[in-house]
Formats: sequence, structure tokens, C-alpha cells
Amino acid sequence: MMRLSSCWVNNNIRINNTNGTSIRRRLRASLSVTTGESTMATNSVRVAAAQMTSITDLASNFSTCSRLVKEAASAGAKLLCFPEAFSFVGAKDGDSVSIAQPLDGPIMDQYCSLARESSIWLSLGGFQEKGSDPRHLFNTHVVVDDTGKIQTTYRKIHLFDVDVPGGRVYKESNFTESGKDIVAVDSPIGRLGLSVCYDLRFPELYQLLRFQHGAQILLVPAAFTKVTGEAHWEILLRARAIENQCYVIAAAQAGTHNDKRESYGDTLIIDPWGTVVGRLPGKKLDTYHIHQANLLKDEVH
Repeated sequence: MMRLSSCWVNNNIRINNTNGTSIRRRLRASLSVTTGESTMATNSVRVAAAQMTSITDLASNFSTCSRLVKEAASAGAKLLCFPEAFSFVGAKDGDSVSIAQPLDGPIMDQYCSLARESSIWLSLGGFQEKGSDPRHLFNTHVVVDDTGKIQTTYRKIHLFDVDVPGGRVYKESNFTESGKDIVAVDSPIGRLGLSVCYDLRFPELYQLLRFQHGAQILLVPAAFTKVTGEAHWEILLRARAIENQCYVIAAAQAGTHNDKRESYGDTLIIDPWGTVVGRLPGKKLDTYHIHQANLLKDEVH
């Protein structure tokens, strides 16, 4: 397993197995970068995780993502992870269906071009992929390589049908189709296990990714609600890291998207011991923070 060191800056093999208001304001975002020290082994790599507040404006979201890609690439990152719904967050349930596109459509093509132009891998977690009928989409985690080629995709299996205590009722299945395949893929930083947001609450998915498909890094792009994030976000991520002896990279949506939706934030990188080695608190938006840490625990026993 690789060794990583981390420096935070604020602001191929595919395996598929069947298993069971337009609010116009400046989009806010943060970027975190983990960087290998020059004194470490040659397999040290730089990775990055973005924290952002996506809105209904596709062009504004893309502009922010473009800036973060360029910053991460300039910092030497090999992979940049974006949160769920990086390209669009609707003002009400079902809005995403109206803007959903196939993976070869112009929205995803823009992001593939970003990867190619900056020579960086992108984890695009939670893209609104056009579904099998006009009323549904897939919530799709897309991994793009540094040439702009889509290496693999994972369609979210566990849909967010939840009545949040003291909050609203969510019914993702009303407009989203569930995926069926478990997906892992090789990358410059190691073998990635793909998931999206609510999947986090289902540990068996991550056990399969780790122990059957050899994942070394578990990616959890998310848009956790403020209520559920405060209660469970960090503890669930640390549990997934510990029980699977894996690094976890969890890029998060943060802040108020519109008058009906707010995300918790708190982008995290966690080592296999369950230690948080990098964090962007939910209020860290449009700012920079530096943090240095070493991830030296390759495995725990």
C-alpha cells in the first residue's frame, strides 16, 4: 500500500459485479491538497479534495470547478476529488432530471476537457446522468483520467429515502434509478473504491470493495444534510476506514444552496487507523488553510 503525506490548502481496471429560483450568487468553494514530501519514497503522491456550495447555475459551478482543477494541478496533485452534485444542485426535488445528460453530453465533456488540459485525474462524484426514462436519472460517480478519458463510472446503489428528524422528507428514488454494480479502478494514487453519499451507511459495500476488489482508497463524495452530518458524518467515515484498513477521501458539499437545502460540509481525509489527517470544516469556503501531516500507517492489525 502506498504512503502519503498531506498538506492541506483551503480554498485500468474496472470491476463490475452485480450487488444486491435560480439563485445567482458567487459559488463558494475550497480546495484541500495532500502532498508527498520530497524526502519520502517515490510512490508518494499528491491528492486533493474540493469543498464547494453548488447551485442551480451550471456555468457558475463549472467556473468554480475549473479554478479548483487548475489550482490542484499547479500544486502537483495527481487526483482531485469533487463532492456529490458538483455540477448542479436543484432548488427542488426533481430539478436535476431536467438538466441530466448522457456521459458523452456537453456537460461531462467540459469536465473531461478540464482533466485533459490540466493533466490531472478527476473524481466527479454524483453527476446527473440521464436515466432510462424521462422521469429518472442516475446519480453517477465518474472517474476521468489525465487524458480526459472516462476510466469508469459507478451508479449510486443506495438511494436517500429518509425522513430527517426535525427536517424535511427526502425521496431520491422518486427521480433517481438505483445502480447495481460495485466498481473499483486503478489510479496513480492506488486502487479506488467508488461510492456516493448515502452509500456510507451500508458497510457491506465497502467490505466488498476492500476485500473482494482490492480497494486501497475509498472515495465518498457527498452532500450530507446539516442534521445528519452533525450526527453521523465523521464517525461513519472513520468506521469505514478502520474496519477496511483503507484511506478514505470524502469531498463534501457545504453551506446553503438555496432556501430549502443546506449541506454539512467537513471534507475529510482519514487514514486506516481512523485518524483524521486533513479536514476542511463546513464554514471553510473561499479561503486557504495549510496543514502538514504524514500518513505512515500502511495497514493496521
